[in-house]
Amino acid sequence: MTRTTTPFGAQSTASEVIAGVDLTGRRAVVTGATGGLGRETARALASAGAEVTVAGRTLKTATDVAQEIAAGTGNPLTRAGQLDLADPASVAAFVAGWSGPLHILVNNAGIMATPELRTPAGRELQFATNHLGHFAVTVGLHGALAAAGDARVVVLSSVGHVNGPVRFDDPDFTVEPYDPWLAYAQSKTANVLFAVEAAKRWAADGITVNALNPGRIWGTGLGRHMDAPPASFDPSGTSGVSEKNIAQGAATSTLLAASPLLDGVTGRYFEDCQEAAPHTPGVRRGVAAHAVDPDSARKLWDLSIRLTVRDQ
Repeated sequence: MTRTTTPFGAQSTASEVIAGVDLTGRRAVVTGATGGLGRETARALASAGAEVTVAGRTLKTATDVAQEIAAGTGNPLTRAGQLDLADPASVAAFVAGWSGPLHILVNNAGIMATPELRTPAGRELQFATNHLGHFAVTVGLHGALAAAGDARVVVLSSVGHVNGPVRFDDPDFTVEPYDPWLAYAQSKTANVLFAVEAAKRWAADGITVNALNPGRIWGTGLGRHMDAPPASFDPSGTSGVSEKNIAQGAATSTLLAASPLLDGVTGRYFEDCQEAAPHTPGVRRGVAAHAVDPDSARKLWDLSIRLTVRDQ
């Protein structure tokens, strides 16, 4: 299968990839859109004329950001929604409150390398937030996505997925000792596997689903549990690693959400605005085989259904 390429690259910005794109009449939801990459993605989509719902854990913050984006882009069709991905009741309320078609869903929100924390239902928090919450939102909005006829789902993963598969026998670290980075890797692998399986299941509905690595970006809030950037962090981009600012980090998400260059492309994993090559051990790039394995993708879907239904 030929990998999809675009004219854009690691240093492209969200504004550059959406230039000339008209999203008038299209409706979008961006989770975790109150800051960082989500905020920039929401701003870019609104700048192209989309009706954008800024989804955040607190309604006031989401409302403030939505108003700022509306003022900055001149697009009054910017809404706010309350969505706490770790709270099944919040997810259910968000889904129930949606009406009409949904053309773009950007599953952007995420947490990274947290201390050992659990939801009230006992789920490990990174898996619950990064995967299960987004799984429940996306499945819950499937009807709205199908109604659009040509909807796109964009799932933010990370190069961190290469560090480990989904631990199907112990996803909540109730048997083995908790490791924050293995938990993060599991959740990011789950993001890619979800895209693989959803792309297959929903192809007949005209829904495309793709995952991506936004690159290494410091200062988005994702690294709040780290005292400082990694020693290797190189914002100049000369190290060969995809180290970016927020505008550059949001480019691949925006490309997958809106660019006509990606029409019909589904079930793929992107980085630096290009479809990624297979991961090579020792290189912090590419997509790991365990993240695109169709049997694992199907197994994760079944597990996710069981867990999200059980936690309601």
